[in-house]
Formats: sequence, structure tokens, C-alpha cells
Amino acid sequence: MAFPATIVILPLGILFILSGLIVNMIQAIFFVLLRPISKNCYRRVNKLLTESLWLELIWLIDWWAGIKIELHTDSETFQLMGKENALVICNHRSDIDWLIGWVLAQRCGCLGSTVAIMKKEVKYLPVLGWSMWFAEYIFLERSWQKDETSLKSGFEHLEHMPLPFWLALFVEGTRFTQTKLLQAQEFAASKGLPTPRNVLIPRTKGFVTAVNNLRTFVPAIYDCTYAVPKSEASPTLLRIFKGFSCSVKVQIKRQKMVELPETDDGIAQWCKDAFVAKDAILEKYNTTELFSDQELQQIRRPKISILVMFCWLCLLGFLLYEFFHWTSLLSSWQGIMLTLLFLVLVIVTMEILIHSSESERSKPKLLPTRDPLKQNLLHP
Repeated sequence: MAFPATIVILPLGILFILSGLIVNMIQAIFFVLLRPISKNCYRRVNKLLTESLWLELIWLIDWWAGIKIELHTDSETFQLMGKENALVICNHRSDIDWLIGWVLAQRCGCLGSTVAIMKKEVKYLPVLGWSMWFAEYIFLERSWQKDETSLKSGFEHLEHMPLPFWLALFVEGTRFTQTKLLQAQEFAASKGLPTPRNVLIPRTKGFVTAVNNLRTFVPAIYDCTYAVPKSEASPTLLRIFKGFSCSVKVQIKRQKMVELPETDDGIAQWCKDAFVAKDAILEKYNTTELFSDQELQQIRRPKISILVMFCWLCLLGFLLYEFFHWTSLLSSWQGIMLTLLFLVLVIVTMEILIHSSESERSKPKLLPTRDPLKQNLLHP
């Protein structure tokens, strides 16, 4: 069932922002007081705090929009997920790939210890970006001279994590759009590389640095492939708030880190080959609707996110009732205006969070050229 966006965004926005600010303030207190004494203790506490906030987004996926996630992987990999450190690479197909990753991490018990490499602008996002900063996400400026140092420093901090973690890296460097696909195809043609049709060409420098620095304490790479049926619209955060459901298919292949090549060129080639294989999987799915030959694992929707939402609703409802009762804020025009201003700020903040998750367009753009050669690159 679809709902008007504003009707949903306002109440959920109030819940998310107020609960998020509470979590952020507690995170800041523990960061200042506990982290200097025991970094591992801080990380364990912060995992619980982070999950109490991020589970609200899991609830949106699971119970509000009812997005169906199919996980295809072998039984051995499935049993190890959440019990070992892993470097996660995947194609960046939709606006909420990161959120799908959170859902899988939650199912495996490591939601609060997931880490990702993201552009630095994200850490300034109210509530969500701040929680990521406290969770030790690695933020890049897209300048290799600066980013190389940031990456190595971030990897060093992960070495002594007290809990199994997933480190997510979108090696394509940007989200998939038809315009970017055309650029990737032109680049591939100029370099004599395989022509992609469903993925972009990976940028391997960060991946090589990750492998070289993580080898000693990360035993596996989870090679993930995401797909959305052609008959369904690609999921976005706005569509989730509106209650639009869809299905997402995920295949995970586990690659032992020790089996990767030792040289930088060899590691880079392994990554490129992995994306050629992803492209073949997605092309097969688009033409035959057969996605994976891996086992379909059962991952049920947990009720913990419902419990978290209920607890936040009760707590915030009580606090707001006491606040308005104590201040008599709604008994004066000034108070009413302040309340309306707060509601406007909630809507604006939620709009910022939603738009920050969007790619250039969720739907394919019209091709910027009518050159027959370029048209043939996009359409076999």
C-alpha cells in the first residue's frame, strides 16, 4: 500500500530525529569519557547504541515497505556470516544498497559493527551521518593523496575490533546510471576491456590498498551481487517511506583472502574479473530471469525492530507529553510558532537525508547522444 510521503515522513521523521539525537548525545558522552579508557569497551557499548537507531531503518525495510530480500549463498558461507571479519564488495545498483547490506548484517548479528568507506559529506548528515562517524566509518575526499592516508589509518583502527565486522567497499566508486554506464562502455572500448552492460568498471586502487592492509586479520571477501527485477522500480528511500514494496536478490560468494594474488596488479585484476562475472550474472538474469545457482537461504524478518520502534514510541511519547505539560508550550502563539518551526525543521532534515541517498535519477536517463555506435553499446 502506498502512502503520501509527507503524511509518513513527518511522524517517522520526528521519531527518527529525536531518538537519533538522544543516541548521538549518549554516543558523544561515551566517546569522551569511555573511549580514552577502553576503546574495546566503547565499541561494544556503541554497537548497542548504533543498533538502537539503525533498527528503525530496518523496520522501514522489513515491516513498513515489506521489501523482500532473497539471499543466495552456500551453506558454509551462510554459517560463517557474522562470525568472522569480512571485506564486502558489491555492485552499486540502487540508492539503498547500503541499507540492504544493513539488513543482511542485522540478520547475521553484526549490524552495529558494520563499517563502510564513504564520501566525507555523509558524516555531516544530521543523526545518520553522526552515528556513522561514531561507528568509525571511513570517510574519503576522493583525492588519492589524502584518501590513501585515511584508508590506511582506518584499516589500522579496525585491526583490534572486539567483535566481528563487515567492511563495505563500493569499488565502482559511484551508483549505477545509464549515463555512467555509457561512459564506462566508452572507456572499456578505448582500453580493450570487456564491455560492461550491467555494472561499471571498478576502481581498483582502494580495493588493492584494502586487501594489502587487511590480509592479516580479515580472512574473507564477500563478493556480493545485487539485482532488482526489471519489472519493478529500483528501490529508493522515498519509495520506502511511501510504503512501496519490491524484491531484491543478493548473491554472496566467499573468497578466502589468502587465495588472492600477492601483487598489486594481480589483486586489481582479480577485482576486475569479479565484476566481469557480476556482469554475466546480471545479464543472464535480465535475459532468462535465472539469478543464481547458489542455495536460497531463509532469512526471516526479525521482530526486534518492532520492539525497538515500540520502545522509542513509548519513551518519546512520554517525554513529549511531559515537556508540553511542563512548558505549556501550546498555550501561547509563540509556543505554537516554535512547534511549527520544529516540524518544518523535521521535514527539511528528512528531505536532506532522503535526497542525499539519491543518485542522479532513480530511473534511467535518456541517452545523451544518438550516435548509433553508442546506442549499440547500451543495447545488444
